[in-house]
Amino acid sequence: MADSGNTGIKRVIKATGFSWLGLKAAYNHEAAFRQELFLSVILIPLALYLSDTATQMALMISSVILVLIAEILNSAIEAVVDRFGGEIHELSGRAKDMGSAAVFLALLNMLIIWALMLWQIFTLQ
Repeated sequence: MADSGNTGIKRVIKATGFSWLGLKAAYNHEAAFRQELFLSVILIPLALYLSDTATQMALMISSVILVLIAEILNSAIEAVVDRFGGEIHELSGRAKDMGSAAVFLALLNMLIIWALMLWQIFTLQ
């Protein structure tokens, strides 16, 4: 990849802009991302309210953010695969399935963390 010539704060500002464009693209083009973002708008404040410790709060919030990260990466994989044509290919299907599996594992991780944290919060009081 060619060197853009951007260094220091200019590179950080440009990278932030590209990240913002990626978030906008995920929101505008991916229903699953919008659903998970809606879920995060509920769960993150709930984590702030319910957690007894900073560790509980960090685990609960980071598990939600991990789902969003996995969904964006899954969407990026799907976009690249779809970009290269409509023909059915085993590797294309495998890439999409693996991206979907990553989202599933992130959701499972979130479910386990939230279940354990809520159990700890409500049974140890």
